[in-house]
Amino acid sequence: MSFSRFLPRRAAGLAVAVCALAWLPSPVLSADPADPTYATPTYGALLARLDAMPLAMEAAALSDAAQAQAAQAHALPNPSLGWEAENVLGDGPYSGFGGGETTFSVTQPLELFGQRGARIAAARAEADATELRSEQMRWRAASRLALAYAGAEAAARRLQLAEEVLALTEQDADAVARLVQEGREASLRGVQAASEAQAALASVDAARAMRDGAFARLAAFALLDRVSALGDSLLDREPRSMAHPSDAPLAVRLAEAEVNAANARVTVEQRRARPELSVSAGARRFRGADDDAFTIGVNLSVPLFDRNRGGIRAAYAQERAAQARLAAQQQEAHAERIGAEATLTASASRTRAADAGLAAAEEAYRLARVGVDAGRVSQLELRASRTTLIAARNAVVDARLARVLAEIDLARLDGRAPFEDAR
Repeated sequence: MSFSRFLPRRAAGLAVAVCALAWLPSPVLSADPADPTYATPTYGALLARLDAMPLAMEAAALSDAAQAQAAQAHALPNPSLGWEAENVLGDGPYSGFGGGETTFSVTQPLELFGQRGARIAAARAEADATELRSEQMRWRAASRLALAYAGAEAAARRLQLAEEVLALTEQDADAVARLVQEGREASLRGVQAASEAQAALASVDAARAMRDGAFARLAAFALLDRVSALGDSLLDREPRSMAHPSDAPLAVRLAEAEVNAANARVTVEQRRARPELSVSAGARRFRGADDDAFTIGVNLSVPLFDRNRGGIRAAYAQERAAQARLAAQQQEAHAERIGAEATLTASASRTRAADAGLAAAEEAYRLARVGVDAGRVSQLELRASRTTLIAARNAVVDARLARVLAEIDLARLDGRAPFEDAR
């Protein structure tokens, strides 16, 4: 029930106009952010453009880089070319290069003893972990979008409320002024009513500034030129489901991927302690005899002094750290899930209670207005009922904003966009 219908015609007309402007249907959005229709975006339209927003673009770029690194790990080591001259620049027949021997060779490192497989597996594990980090960043961008949209909507509603309060306060001030002129109220009441009207006007200016700032932040995050109104409501939208997703929480899956990557790095460090083998083949030219011959060779490193013990110990320590993070994340995710569900349930109850309180406050104000007009209720009682009504309407906005925040928190744990079904 709206209390604007209990106001005199001028104030009621202002309140109705404000409500009408706040709930005008939005036009269909185009794909061009510079299009003027983006001045009234809907949450769904902005969510559809999530991949074009900077944080989501950064996540996609990191994912592409990780996949490229994993593909690069399959490349073979490059061969090396060598040229060698023997028995040259000496005395007698060995002066200059005429009597020397020249050899051209090709050397190819061989990744044996499990070195190549370990390197590829480590790159793949790192890519999987980065992929989950990118997904986490994308859903974080969706949460920030929902938070900015809900904040802008709450600021717009508070501006609407401030304008309605101003209309109420001005009407009450007019009524008090008439009573003062008739001698039915002291002059002090008129001064107090006029002061309240000025304070209400200042509140409208402050609320408008907050609304403009919230719209500017939403436009900046969504890469829009401007936002002048919102096309739909998140505050009135109820979360669809609190069903547990089939997969583990995204943060837990990321911690598991980091453990796998740490395990793979341990294997890589262990394989580095093994000998490195390379083979070579070449052609040798004997210039004095004008004869040719082929050369072949095998080069095997001997891990005598450097057995990579420090690298192996460091890799094992990083693995233990990753396992500790996984254990902590599993416990935290379980606790956060329980807390988020409880908060969402409590916010839904708070919203219902706020709606009921608003209905009661509106009825109380209506009766107080009737009583003042009949001379049975004092101005002090009217002011008290108006204050209660203002607080009730603010409580409705706060309760709905708290419900949106609870849904955002739960969506972050589930790895999805807010107000979408859990995957």
